[in-house]
Amino acid sequence: MDDTKILLSEKDLPKAWYNINADMPVPPQPVLHPGTMEPVTPDFLAVLFPMNLILQEVSTDRWIEIPEPVRDIYKLWRPTPMHRAHRLEKALDTPAHIYYKYEGVSPVGSHKPNTAVAQAFFNKEAGTKALTTETGAGQWGSALAMACNFFGLDLEVYMVKVSYFQKPYRRIIMENFGAQVYASPTDRTQYGRSVLAQDPDSPGSLGIAISEAVEVAATSGGAKKYSLGSVLGHVLMHQTVVGLESLQQMELAGEYPDMVIGCAGGGSNFAGFAYPFLWKKFTEGKNVRVIAVEPASCPSMTKGKYTFDYGDTAAMAPIVKMYTLGHTFVPPGIHAGGLRYHGMSPSVSALVDHGDIEARAVPQVATFDAAVQFSRAEGIIPAPESAHAIRVAIDEALNCKERGEKKVICFNLSGHGHFDMTAYESYLHGKLEDYAYPQAAIEEAMTHLPQVAFA
Repeated sequence: MDDTKILLSEKDLPKAWYNINADMPVPPQPVLHPGTMEPVTPDFLAVLFPMNLILQEVSTDRWIEIPEPVRDIYKLWRPTPMHRAHRLEKALDTPAHIYYKYEGVSPVGSHKPNTAVAQAFFNKEAGTKALTTETGAGQWGSALAMACNFFGLDLEVYMVKVSYFQKPYRRIIMENFGAQVYASPTDRTQYGRSVLAQDPDSPGSLGIAISEAVEVAATSGGAKKYSLGSVLGHVLMHQTVVGLESLQQMELAGEYPDMVIGCAGGGSNFAGFAYPFLWKKFTEGKNVRVIAVEPASCPSMTKGKYTFDYGDTAAMAPIVKMYTLGHTFVPPGIHAGGLRYHGMSPSVSALVDHGDIEARAVPQVATFDAAVQFSRAEGIIPAPESAHAIRVAIDEALNCKERGEKKVICFNLSGHGHFDMTAYESYLHGKLEDYAYPQAAIEEAMTHLPQVAFA
């Protein structure tokens, strides 16, 4: 089969999510209470999350059924297409076959609704009336706003301040769906006020925005729950519809990837795409290289430490073992806002540490070089986050050209860049600069890690 676009029908939509907890080659690390530093109890987690999602988080069942109301909404855009990048292959003059799974066809233009719809459904089922969340580039906030609208839930979004102003159209999308959006840090929370007191011009960070959203939920007396767009196990699991569809599409293509590639900030789009391929590797021995790509300016996996750290800046969220730059990390204002998190999903981190996933960091200018090259060949303008995966896919295809090897490369194009034009404008006008996060700043942040007996 040599088609440009490999399509599935609605009957091919997965009926269950894949839960990698069933096949992890390393034992799980405890999730710790931020105050006592002892393993968390369901009662503590229930302040933030409904019990049905907590049970998914700790489940070791390989398959978790996708409820019909969720599948019905998925059908608005799923299954998503897989493309063979013939034009990019020709432009690169490579013997490699390049495929990409395109999640930008969702109503809000990214992979994020795969978990947003699920989380809104399970919260509604549990009786939740309102949610709080954070968002970086606005992809997650847009997706959750849409999902909350579908299920009749109120939503407060704490949007990282630098993105709030860089990406006003994503804020407008959220407001269109009825969400209230605030530039974080705000004066609405105790923690936000403390950040502004120290730095009135703080650009914000995902860690700070998480702290604000967590504080609002935790102090609401049960009126509001917190929803997270990445990092946690149930979030990554909901995203596995991407990889499960991709397995079917590669079978239709008559090929199997030698490598699968995804950008990684908190880990959700990467894991959603890659984990079903790891399932095949762990259970059937199907060999595949799995590559997670992050910005050189936010290098949690490539320069961070694999240790226990808080999930947020205010040290209110649970402590997990992950690759981290330190919860006090405030990233530079790079344009890949969805990748500006201080840590990495615990399961992705464990698999990187175990050697099942390769971590790679790429600089910002080279990433946009790849984005523009891809768009001129394939016609899709990618989100800056997704362009990190494109950069490595192109690099690997050029390696194949140099070595005369025909490899099958597959990456997740996790969203389009239609609302990222200020980033492209900066690049096209030569104003985009590379930024390597300084080692001294990482070492300083490591001095603030929690003192955990398990570490």
